[in-house]
Amino acid sequence: MWIWIVLVGLVVLLGLALVLLYNRLVRLRNRVDNAWAQVDVQLRRRYDLIPNLVETVKGYASHERATFEEVTRARTAAQQAKTVDEQAEAENMLTAAIGRLFAVAEAYPELRATENFQQLQADLTDTEGKIAVSRQVYNDTVLTYNTAIQTIPANLVAGMLGFRARQFFETEDATREAPRVAF
Repeated sequence: MWIWIVLVGLVVLLGLALVLLYNRLVRLRNRVDNAWAQVDVQLRRRYDLIPNLVETVKGYASHERATFEEVTRARTAAQQAKTVDEQAEAENMLTAAIGRLFAVAEAYPELRATENFQQLQADLTDTEGKIAVSRQVYNDTVLTYNTAIQTIPANLVAGMLGFRARQFFETEDATREAPRVAF
């Protein structure tokens, strides 16, 4: 009789441990999703600034058509990225294209002196900073989640419950800071 009570008690404790473990993993996965949503908000803010920046530069350097098209293509590719890896690759291309756009702008002192261009540059710099912070929070959250599903005892059940490791949002060194323009 006592053996049955002990066995039932162990089964209940094991079940409770599994429920607590599952709930912890769900919480961590939701934090990763939320952190990515914050990155996405900042990336969309960046995408919204780019057409205004292109139009402002285009007003002074209309013959730089290839540069404008490159920025537009890179922006579209970044907006259409589906995975974290695709997003990182697209962001690298977009940052390089924006850098070339700023290089074009550098050749036009009257453009650099306009309040509109200066405000767009300040907004872009601010947004780049927010993207960097959001990316860091996302990567920290992914690290915590990935560690949780890869350590004992969670790793014993995480795979069976559908928890998979998430990718870090890694970019090239050049994209980790806002494009610089010397005045």
